[in-house]
Amino acid sequence: MLIMNHSTQYDQTSSNASGSTTDSDDTSPPRHNLTQRIIPKPPFLSSFSYRSLSVITGHTESVSCIALCGEFIITASHAKEIMVWQQPDLRLFTKFGQGRGSVKALVTFGTKIFTAHQDSKIRVWRVSRNVEDIFKLVDTLPTRKDYLGKFMIHSNYIQTRRNHKRLWIEHADTISCLTVDNNLIYSGSWDRTLKVWRLSDFRCLESINAHDDAINALTSSKGTIFSASADGTIKAWGKTIKLGQKSEHYFKGILEGHKDISINAVMVSDDGAIVYGGGSDGYVMVWLVDGWKMVYEVEAHKMSILCMCMKGDILCTGSTDRSIGVWKREDERIIERKVYPVSEVVQY
Repeated sequence: MLIMNHSTQYDQTSSNASGSTTDSDDTSPPRHNLTQRIIPKPPFLSSFSYRSLSVITGHTESVSCIALCGEFIITASHAKEIMVWQQPDLRLFTKFGQGRGSVKALVTFGTKIFTAHQDSKIRVWRVSRNVEDIFKLVDTLPTRKDYLGKFMIHSNYIQTRRNHKRLWIEHADTISCLTVDNNLIYSGSWDRTLKVWRLSDFRCLESINAHDDAINALTSSKGTIFSASADGTIKAWGKTIKLGQKSEHYFKGILEGHKDISINAVMVSDDGAIVYGGGSDGYVMVWLVDGWKMVYEVEAHKMSILCMCMKGDILCTGSTDRSIGVWKREDERIIERKVYPVSEVVQY
């Protein structure tokens, strides 16, 4: 599954509250000279073949996220609508989710689609073969059952801001990112918390005070969760399974970016050894998990990087400058292949 989220990021702006640890009009931007540090720029490798495949239009506002679900491409926008495009002709198949809050992120898992919203909710949609209701809303997180099991107990409430309390299972601000790993779904929010939900019954298991500022992106690799934040760091979280008890997450390490920048995107190599972060200063930063140290950086864009996706050794970066960068991994380095205007589609 290849997912590329482009939600509005918190570039070092403050967010509300925290949780509790508990259960230019030019559409073709010119190429620019890249700035690279730590490792000298390697020679440009042999080129790929590129051609435009298609440009899909239909959303009335900015497209915030995209994912694959079987034969469908699922896209969402700030206009609260989720659109479904059928392959291979990429025709509009249907729309769903209108009026339920601006969509900031979405992930798919089996026959379910999880969408994160500006109204601090996660919505669960089931994909079925029922022609009249193919994408059906089946639940909202936190679930009503979770609420009923906790709202009568005073200790389940946390202070989110002055004179305002919430249950610890609730996010207090926009949910900006989602990831699924090992039968758990993780949500990151502008409220600075990372919450853990069980896929089997959608129960919230844990809330972690993860960062000093908004969480912008999440990814997972080999049982480790990586959270990227407007506080300029990426943090790694592991899971401990205690005999006879539920699992708990713990802090494993921190990857520090440039001073006074927001990290808006994070990806991990297939082998889990290398972490890539996209910054609000336009740089891609590269760290080794072994030692938690930065080993490489490159100025990929002249403006903020908002999203990244990775398949094999190919890393794609999307930016406020309306371009998409395509990069190839070589050891700890990444080598630029091409920078595209946002209207173009890449073929490898």
